[in-house]
Amino acid sequence: MIIGIIGCYLFFGLRPEAPLSQFLAFAVAGGLLIVVGQLDDKFDLPWWFRIVVQIIATLITSTWGGVRAEHLGPLLGLNDVSLGIWSIPFTVFATVGLINALNMIDGVDGFAGSLCLVALIMLAAAASYSGNAALTSDIAPICGALFAFLIFNFRFPWRNRAKIFMGNGGSAFLGFTVAWVSFRLTQTPDHPVTPALALWLIPVPLIDCLVLMLHRVRRGFSPFKADHNHIHHLMRDAGASPMQTVVLLALFSVFTGLIAAQALRHDFSAVTLLATFVVCCGLWWWVTAKRERALRLLRTVLSPFHKRMRENSPAQGKSPPVRQQP
Repeated sequence: MIIGIIGCYLFFGLRPEAPLSQFLAFAVAGGLLIVVGQLDDKFDLPWWFRIVVQIIATLITSTWGGVRAEHLGPLLGLNDVSLGIWSIPFTVFATVGLINALNMIDGVDGFAGSLCLVALIMLAAAASYSGNAALTSDIAPICGALFAFLIFNFRFPWRNRAKIFMGNGGSAFLGFTVAWVSFRLTQTPDHPVTPALALWLIPVPLIDCLVLMLHRVRRGFSPFKADHNHIHHLMRDAGASPMQTVVLLALFSVFTGLIAAQALRHDFSAVTLLATFVVCCGLWWWVTAKRERALRLLRTVLSPFHKRMRENSPAQGKSPPVRQQP
């Protein structure tokens, strides 16, 4: 993906629309994340070391590049909530959180890449709608490289496993890139877009990571303890195939992004978007508090797809009825 993005600028005459210092800061920080991610895949680096590197990368773009969250939009009935001295700490917290959310959810072929591609396309559409043509232009090569990667990262009927993987370096870079693009979209005074919209453009990893970490803390475990309770694990145990998991959750992201965008067009407040996101987190927290309850819900959602697959499969003769799991 990185070679593809660089190649667009070197061989096809493209030029970044962002200021040079902003683009160089992004390139240096992204390169740092990729190198450390590749080393982590090979040597299994300590989690705290990866966090430190992610913080350094974010500080590079937020100080040298000047891309950071300076306001949260009109929240709590106010005209604009300025972060002031909390601008850089909030930027670091949000970026590192998104990087690790993408890393945690990257457990199915094509999953993390699809969610990021959907988010970047919707971010580009929002930038274009708001008149921010420079950002739209800068997103295009990233989407192209990611699309090309997914051709080899997806499972297909003629190929039952992925041919290439992004590893920790790729997931860290994509999470960092989505955060960087989101800040550029929502913090540009000439083309204002409410920051609350960004939550709804990549909701799956954010909700999944936040809720799962709360469950781990409630049960007395470290929030970084690995387990098999992520959304893709639950969908697998509910009977979804890897491709069904990827397609359904990517479509869910598209749906939430479009609904949020239309809500803003019809003058819904940023407070409403934020409150709805919190409610969704609360509902998913309640559903997943009992694993079997989450599986029952997911089986109900998946049942029409399983029924269609049974109807379309060739007849194999009579077989005894299958007892449905509770």
